[in-house]
Amino acid sequence: MGNQWYMAFESTEDRAVTVDTSTANPARVYDYWLGGKDNFAVDRKAAHDAIAVNPGIVVEARTNRAFLARAVRLLTAEAGLRQFLDIGAGIPSADNTHEVAQRIAPESRVLYVDNDPMVIAHARALLTSASDGTTSSLDADLRDADVILDRARHKLDFSRPVAVMLLMLLHQIPDSDDPYGLVGRLMAAVPAGSYLVISHPASDIRAQSMADMAERLGRTGPPMTARSQQDVARFFDGLDLLDPGVVALPDWRPDPSDARPGVAAGWCGVARKP
Repeated sequence: MGNQWYMAFESTEDRAVTVDTSTANPARVYDYWLGGKDNFAVDRKAAHDAIAVNPGIVVEARTNRAFLARAVRLLTAEAGLRQFLDIGAGIPSADNTHEVAQRIAPESRVLYVDNDPMVIAHARALLTSASDGTTSSLDADLRDADVILDRARHKLDFSRPVAVMLLMLLHQIPDSDDPYGLVGRLMAAVPAGSYLVISHPASDIRAQSMADMAERLGRTGPPMTARSQQDVARFFDGLDLLDPGVVALPDWRPDPSDARPGVAAGWCGVARKP
């Protein structure tokens, strides 16, 4: 086993799962960019390798977090949603989906999904719910969309609208695994009035830096597939995009107090299922 060592957690199926700390993990790399401490040396090395070729990535990670908060506030306060399926949730940080939603509507239900057992362990320990709402977690991979939907039906009411959250996740799904089909399956399962929220690394903003970052991250972790604005917009086919459409992260309904990070190499959008 060499220098590898493992930490054991329990999965939702009551079987032991392991965290391989010899390989960089996207959730832990992202945690480091956000200023978190739930990461290992291999994650920090991958994070710094990415920063070396794309210095803006740290600001972009935090800009993505701000987009999450704005989208959840809008869906809760204006669209009246009370259910959120947050897939690829990552290690808990400030202003998690349930915190934003339950500040506005304490009865909101949030189900977090991630395939990293370290994320799930943190979620179970830290993501406490408002007294009127529920917050729960599920260890699963987006590629197992049918498993996610089957489990989610025990936590969420699929006769009422659900916000499907896929923030900085789909770049981990190569085209060979049919990411568009996976998103389509999720949205086919939720009722009219549901919403899809996506953010995604851009291949057509600072293209060379993004390509170099993808190459470096791929050396120590899963491959990264950045996509163009047009390719990201395809995920919303058949849905009604909210204004301003698919735009760069800082440009989606910014708050007056939001810092402007300049050009952020990520696309985002929110759409309603008619």
